[in-house]
Amino acid sequence: MGIQFRYEALETWLEQGIREQRWGSGERLPSIRALCREHGLSKATVQHALQRLESRGLIETRPKAGHFVAVRPLNVAQPVSRARIEPPRPVTVNELLLDIMGRNAAFDLLPALHETAPPPGIVASNRAIARALRRPSQGSYQYYDAPAGDIGLREQLTVGMARRGCRLGVDALCITSGCQNALFLALMASCSRGDIVAVESPGFYGVMQLLEHLELQVIEIPSAVDCGMDLEALHAVLQRWPVRACIVSPSFATPGGALMPDAAKQRLLALADEFDLAVIEDDIYGDTGFTSVPDPLKGMDRYQRVILCSSFSKSLSRDLRLGWISGARWHDRILQIKLVTQLAGSRSVQQGVAAFLADGGYAAHLRRERGRLREQRDQLRTMLDDWPGDVRVSVPDGGLAVWVELPEGIDTLAAYSRALAQGVVITPGPLFSASGQFGNCLRLSFAHPWSQARRQALAVLPEIFGLTPANGGDERRPA
Repeated sequence: MGIQFRYEALETWLEQGIREQRWGSGERLPSIRALCREHGLSKATVQHALQRLESRGLIETRPKAGHFVAVRPLNVAQPVSRARIEPPRPVTVNELLLDIMGRNAAFDLLPALHETAPPPGIVASNRAIARALRRPSQGSYQYYDAPAGDIGLREQLTVGMARRGCRLGVDALCITSGCQNALFLALMASCSRGDIVAVESPGFYGVMQLLEHLELQVIEIPSAVDCGMDLEALHAVLQRWPVRACIVSPSFATPGGALMPDAAKQRLLALADEFDLAVIEDDIYGDTGFTSVPDPLKGMDRYQRVILCSSFSKSLSRDLRLGWISGARWHDRILQIKLVTQLAGSRSVQQGVAAFLADGGYAAHLRRERGRLREQRDQLRTMLDDWPGDVRVSVPDGGLAVWVELPEGIDTLAAYSRALAQGVVITPGPLFSASGQFGNCLRLSFAHPWSQARRQALAVLPEIFGLTPANGGDERRPA
């Protein structure tokens, strides 16, 4: 170590690792305990070295998460593409979506690449469910669950919603088989065949599937990646066409991760009251907020016009088909439809998840998960910053994905088969529009760790898309 103090030697070693990208932008550094053990240093010495790096802006400290390489300023701008407003139309879902779902690739470039060990939260939740299955209520296996679902789970959900500024009674909630099922029940209860439904554009392709199945018409409302649905555009549409319902995701909407400001939420509710709308809120990403968890739109609902839909599939497990709905003035109708279409859910699974919530397991899982997702988002941002040409990327503060806008003329639908030939599955932009807009866009997810294999899969995409530097040379695009 020469004449350096021991903390200076560690500082130099860490800085060199950052410069050489041993730890990339946004990645977590080794823990203080690991650095003490590896370098034979005291905790105070390690902390002093880390403090010096933080004061120089090379790393940042995240409470209860550790020390991370500071995210470097990016050269990418946010997407600016805007949906065209077209007359209401029936929905025909692109068959490519079925191929993507069949490959289990909705949130993964390499769906065949499975991590070997589930995270602690999944292990704990599975144990809670297993305990409930081993100890069912006496004779419960001979009876169906109540239409509204297990009251213990509904009680725990009301506690969680109250923390987010939304106070609901247990009788205002109904347990569903995931969020897609909740959205289905909401549309069935509030709309009739041929009705017009307004949706965000780009928006969730699962909604398009439901609208097609229920023979509803769709009208696309432009949505920005920073603030969500354009409410002035919605107002203009409402003045022209008899829209029956509006589906929105105010909290980290897919595909861009938009967060709707409170003023916009109030405006939406005012429009709903003026034009007699059912507002169907898809809140499935609400719990994933990296820095804060936004209040749901439902918490502002004074006139019982907001049907809240959510589930655990994005915050806990896609395999756990357990969601919920609060149906406002349509709630009794929703209970009837659930009874006819689903009859009942698994009481034991619901009781296990309720116990997982009650003992703090879910809250602990969310703390870990939010830090992990934020780290993976930052890593994806850094990798996309290296793509040549005029590439624009959303920077969400929650959710599981970013929206990537490529230069005009690039066809991500056409690139699907070329990517597939190299073992990579992409999610092209036109899938997020009923009219096939956003041909030069795609959604990329950061839901999975950026292993070497996934990094390599991402690295082949610029060539597949035919991206070239904006100035025609080899230089990086200017900041």
